[in-house]
Amino acid sequence: MNYRLLLCIALLCYQFISCASSKTKTILSDSCDSIFVSKKTKTMFLYAQGKFIKSYTVSIGYNPQGHKLQQGDNRTPEGLYTINDKNPNSAYFKNLGISYPNEADRKQARKRKVSPGGDIKIHGYSDEYGRTNDWKTKYAYTWGCLGLTNEDMNEVYRIVKLGAKILISP
Repeated sequence: MNYRLLLCIALLCYQFISCASSKTKTILSDSCDSIFVSKKTKTMFLYAQGKFIKSYTVSIGYNPQGHKLQQGDNRTPEGLYTINDKNPNSAYFKNLGISYPNEADRKQARKRKVSPGGDIKIHGYSDEYGRTNDWKTKYAYTWGCLGLTNEDMNEVYRIVKLGAKILISP
């Protein structure tokens, strides 16, 4: 067999095993320093020092196409931001603050003479009993935030550190 083919197979096996094992190993608190979100696939990927930790299914804004332009447009922002707050007592279970709007967002809003909005979070969901259902992250939408099941939010809240970078792509 070709050496290159063997090497490719070995690398693919290693990636598969390392991703699969990340579900079973304990993830250290405040270890995640970067997040990548694909709005298209509704998936959030967490990384620590460039190494994949875990992925989650997320809900996104009700109006999913395009970057958030103004308050009330129900879009999830796109671009590079920072996790700038942790709130354990959120009305949406728990939340992590996203640094939207940044200076470019504010500048565009000023040009259009509108408010850029704000208060964009990664959060859980809760009904009047504090419960959530997995289907909400697959089929539900938010007003522009990133929504997770409460079980996933517990884990994400624990492992994402303040100052982590978050890149949200279309």
